[in-house]
Amino acid sequence: MSGAEQTPRRAPRASLGSSEGDDIFGTFDVGVARRFFGWLKPHKKAIFTAQLAVLAAAACQVMIPKLTGAAVDHAVAHDTAGLDRTLAIFAGVAVAYAAAFFIGEWLSARLAQRVIFDIRRAMFAHFQDVSLSFMDKTHVGRIMSRLQGDVNALQEFLESMNGAIGDFVTLIGITIVLLATDLKLGLLTLAVLPALIAIRAVWLPYSKKSFRLARDASSTANSALAENINGVRTVQESRREAMNFDLYKVKAFENFKAQAGASWMTQIMVPTVDVLTGLAMAVVVVVGGEAVLGGRLEVGVMVTFILYVNRFFEPVRMLSMQYTVMQRAMAAGHRIFEVLDVPVTISDKPDAVVLKDAAPTVEFRNVTFGYDPKRPVLHDISFTVKPKEVVALVGPTGSGKTSIIALAHRFYEVDQGQVLVGGHDVRDVTLDSLGRTIGMVLQEPFLFTGTIEDNIRYNSGASRERIIEAAKAVSAHDFILRLPEGYDTPLGQRGRNISMGQRQLISFARALVADPQILILDEATANIDSFTEQAIQKALKVLFAGRTCMVIAHRLATIRDADRIIVLQQGRILEQGSHDVLMQTGGLYSHLYTSAHASFDDQVVAQTGDAEFATRT
Repeated sequence: MSGAEQTPRRAPRASLGSSEGDDIFGTFDVGVARRFFGWLKPHKKAIFTAQLAVLAAAACQVMIPKLTGAAVDHAVAHDTAGLDRTLAIFAGVAVAYAAAFFIGEWLSARLAQRVIFDIRRAMFAHFQDVSLSFMDKTHVGRIMSRLQGDVNALQEFLESMNGAIGDFVTLIGITIVLLATDLKLGLLTLAVLPALIAIRAVWLPYSKKSFRLARDASSTANSALAENINGVRTVQESRREAMNFDLYKVKAFENFKAQAGASWMTQIMVPTVDVLTGLAMAVVVVVGGEAVLGGRLEVGVMVTFILYVNRFFEPVRMLSMQYTVMQRAMAAGHRIFEVLDVPVTISDKPDAVVLKDAAPTVEFRNVTFGYDPKRPVLHDISFTVKPKEVVALVGPTGSGKTSIIALAHRFYEVDQGQVLVGGHDVRDVTLDSLGRTIGMVLQEPFLFTGTIEDNIRYNSGASRERIIEAAKAVSAHDFILRLPEGYDTPLGQRGRNISMGQRQLISFARALVADPQILILDEATANIDSFTEQAIQKALKVLFAGRTCMVIAHRLATIRDADRIIVLQQGRILEQGSHDVLMQTGGLYSHLYTSAHASFDDQVVAQTGDAEFATRT
């Protein structure tokens, strides 16, 4: 199948934190559980050892009340030798319990950390690969909720999972010992269990609803918080602090009510179990006391029953809490796998070729594209950028300029037609080689936390001398040396501790160090003052030398020296040619350039251009 025939569609727009994902809160899914426990396979040895330790601790717990009762009987009978022997065994069991409990808890925590590390790494790696069409419509707050809240819920479940197994084994062991010691008293003691089962049957539906509401409210509050933190500059510029606080206060209060309701549903089982413990204890005291007074039951047996009753309902209480943890973990597992199952639509074909020694050309052949395929933003676009040619893309906002450069870098797949780089369809080449071939400088550069040197070097592995050389070429060297630590100056988040113009100069240096064959500038001089722009224009000549370049610009004066100018309007090519040719043509470009307006985004001029376009077509 040829490249032209291959037009894979963008993946369905899944929504993180959708209602579908939240409705499954608290339900048990065998498929999710199987996938979740699949992460444990590489740690089989640690799991086996931890479970062995937990089972040993549970066995010791079951033995201790029995030994205590035996010690009481020996004391009552004044059997010193038997008492000493029982106390020695008791001490050994206590030491064994402490050691087994420590080993089990330590291994469980360590195992949980390892598994969570693997899951976080897998999610982070997947987020690096998913297509931009998915990231465009996914809220950052919901992504962070997956990486933090949901993963933490799994960690909590993993850390307590072995403890739950130990609690269950302890329950079984206590039940067997109670019935074996005195069948009648054992059955009377366990008679409260049907009441506990009935109460839980009524409690479960309400708890699921409460937990689901709490998770929804938490996700909404986190999303609102992330949005306001990311947009704090705009918030402060427009003085919306008070209004945003009021809006967030509503969401925070809803989260508070939902979390309080979930907490209440969790804690309601604690007094319930305590009441049932009291009832079981009363049965032992009344029935067992009468048996002791009547000589039908030894004192040690009654003591044993009292201790077992206390220990029996503690695992019941812990398992009730563990069920809540399991509900959260199951919901978290659904959400995490929802993320990991997002298809990577932009990926290398099995037979993808490496772009190497190919002519640095960019060609669009009858390209139609829309972020929503039902609403195209580009219509039948065709043009070719020749080797070492500088082509400028101009047009009003929404005309499709940024979409064109996004398709050239294969951030999205075309709906129809082909995009070729170096004579190869971008779908037929490796993404790594395409990324090395094409360099981009955006209107608002993104700088990462680290030093200036690290940001200029980024992914190139360049030497310090090469970095300084590139900084000098783009007029960044002088201002860098004026900083407290020069090239070792640490940058804050997104480089906010230096000016926008300085950030842009660093991004120019980064592009020069990367040395791509094809360079794309997306309004890269828009945020630079006039004085700095003069230096940048000189630097651009160095940057453009020997490279194929595509430049997006709104200010027409900045691209008059381009080899060719492509004028876009409403996703179509209106006209193209050099500055002199377009001026002679007398079309839209000529009208805008000779008018008092310097930008395609001027509303009055854009309307005039539309009128001219209409009369000419």
